[in-house]
Amino acid sequence: MDYVRLKNLVFFAYHGVTAEEVERGQRFEVDVELGGDFSAAGQSDDLRDAIDYAHVLNLVSGIVTKSRFNLIEALAEAIADTLLKEYPDTKVKVVVRKPEAPLPGKFDYAEVEINRPSTPRD
Repeated sequence: MDYVRLKNLVFFAYHGVTAEEVERGQRFEVDVELGGDFSAAGQSDDLRDAIDYAHVLNLVSGIVTKSRFNLIEALAEAIADTLLKEYPDTKVKVVVRKPEAPLPGKFDYAEVEINRPSTPRD
């Protein structure tokens, strides 16, 4: 299994349950991992055979910054669904971190991780 990873993509967005989160917004961090057989790209050295990192970043950015979700679970699911539609022969892992989650106490971040299998084309 081969992997392409984009780690710690940072966005400012307006996801959350509380009115304050929706009004003032906050930082979100996203990791995406796509797994599959990427040997064709390694052999051809051609972007058409590869996962285009810039395209993945643009897809994720559009979802995080242009959509609105109450839960980071729903945000992660939307990212995974979109990536699987674009790259159906890959499996996808999405991690969404919310460093400024409105929780009492000291913590680094709240995080959700989802893993979705590939959806091979018929």
